[in-house]
Amino acid sequence: MKENIIGRKTEIERLEKYVTSNRSEFIAIYGRRRVGKTFLVKELFEGKFAFRMTGKENVSTTEQLENFGYALGNFMGQAESPKSWTQAFHMLSSFIANEIEEGPKIIFIDELPWFDTHGSNFISSLEHFWNDWAAYRRDIKLIVCGSATTWMLDNVINSRGGLHNRATHTILLSPFTLHETEEFFKSFDFPYERHELIECYMAVGGVAYYLSLFEREKSVAENIQSLCFTRGGELVDEFQKVFRSLFKKAEKHLAVITALHKKGMGMTRLEIIKEANLTNNGNLTKLLRELEECSFIRSYILYNKQKKEKIFQLIDPFTLFYLRFMHGDKHFLSNYWQKMQSTNNYSSWCGYAFEIVCLNHLDQIVHALGIDGSINTPCSWTYKPTKEALSDNQVDDDLKHGAQIDLLIDRSDQTITICEMKYSRGEYEISKDYNTLMNRRQRIFKKVTKTRKSITSAFITPDGLLNNTYSRQVIRQVIGDQLFK
Repeated sequence: MKENIIGRKTEIERLEKYVTSNRSEFIAIYGRRRVGKTFLVKELFEGKFAFRMTGKENVSTTEQLENFGYALGNFMGQAESPKSWTQAFHMLSSFIANEIEEGPKIIFIDELPWFDTHGSNFISSLEHFWNDWAAYRRDIKLIVCGSATTWMLDNVINSRGGLHNRATHTILLSPFTLHETEEFFKSFDFPYERHELIECYMAVGGVAYYLSLFEREKSVAENIQSLCFTRGGELVDEFQKVFRSLFKKAEKHLAVITALHKKGMGMTRLEIIKEANLTNNGNLTKLLRELEECSFIRSYILYNKQKKEKIFQLIDPFTLFYLRFMHGDKHFLSNYWQKMQSTNNYSSWCGYAFEIVCLNHLDQIVHALGIDGSINTPCSWTYKPTKEALSDNQVDDDLKHGAQIDLLIDRSDQTITICEMKYSRGEYEISKDYNTLMNRRQRIFKKVTKTRKSITSAFITPDGLLNNTYSRQVIRQVIGDQLFK
C-alpha cells in the first residue's frame, strides 16, 4: 500500500505515471543494497502484478528456471519448469496474452542480475522478449530491480549490447534524507528528538534497512552499540557485504574508498591513483561513476582553480563510521559506544560527521539561506603558503597562514557564502579565538582569490548559536530543524 511507503514522493509519481502511459514501458530501478527498491515496488503495486519473481543468489541456471516455473505457477495456477530462458519468456508472454483483464500488465523481476548465470543466455532471451513482443504492445509495464550496480549499469542502463536503449526509464533510489528518516521513525512511534536523529544519521545515514534494525525501546547510542559493537550485531559485517553485492571486483572500489577516507576534503583523480595504486584508464572512470551513483562519494570542483579538475570526496555516513570505529579489531565490549562518547576521538568524529550530514543536505541549506533564486555552486577552497612566502618579509602576514574552507557557496548573484559547519549539543559558542580565525580566513580568501564578489558568512549548527558579541556578527544561521525540510 502506498500509505506504508515513507517519502519517495517523486519516485511514486514517476512510477504511477509510467504504468498508466499508453505504451509499453521498461523501467529499471537501481541503487545501493538495502535502500528499499523492492519495498517501494511491492508496496506500490501489490495486488496489481500480472507476474513477479525474485532471482536467487548464487544458484545454477536450472534452479533459476525452476524458480521461474514456481513463480509463474502462482499466477496461472500451475506451470512446469522451463528448459531455457527462451522457453521461460515464451511461457510468460503466452500467459499474459491470454489474460482477459484489460489494463496495464505489470511484470516485476527483482534482483535481475542474479538470473544472469554463466552460459544461461538470460540477457539475450530478455532482449528478445522485450523487442519481439512486449515493445509491440501498449500495456506491458516491465519493472526490473537490482542491487548489483555494476551489472545494472553495464547490462541494462548503459548497455551496448542487446538491451541498448531498451530501458524507457531509469530510477536511481537514494538513501533517505533527514526528513524521510524522521518520517520513518515516526511511523513506528519512536520517541527520538531531532538532535538524536541527526546523531543517528551521522552513524548509519539514511539507508532504510539500517534504520529498520533500530529498536524503539533503546536510545540511538544503545542501538548503535547492539548493531555495530556487539558480537553477532547485524551491521558488524555489513561493510564488506554491501560492496561485494554492489560491485563486481569490489577490491578496487574498496581501495578508492579507503584512500578517500585518509583525506577529508577529498582527492583528485591522480591523487586517488597514487594512493590506491590504480591505473589511469576508463575502468577507473567507470568505478568512480558507480561509487557516485550509489551515494558513497560526491564530486565537486575546487573554487577558483584554473584547471577544473574534479575532487572526489567520501560522503557515505556508515562507511565513514565503519572505517573510523569498526574497521580492524572488533570492539565487542559492553557499553563500548556509550563510553566512546567521552573521548576526543568521538568529539573529532562528531565534527566531521556533522559536516557530511550537511553535504548530504545542500538543497535544504540553500533553501534555508533563502538563495534558491540564484545558481549556486558548492565548492571547497584551500590555501597553503609556499616556503618562499613564509621567509619573505614583504609578504602580507595573513598569507603566511594556511586556510581551508570546507563549504562555500558560489552564487550567481555576485555573492559567496562561506559556511561554517559546527556540531555541538546545545547552542554553539563562538569564542574570541575562533572569531579571529574566521576573520583571518576570510581575509586570506579575498587576497588569494582576488574575488570581487561580496562575502557573507553562515553558521550551520544543530541548535543554533549562543548569543554573544561574535554570534551577532554572523549574517545567517541554519539550524538542525531546517535540515529536516
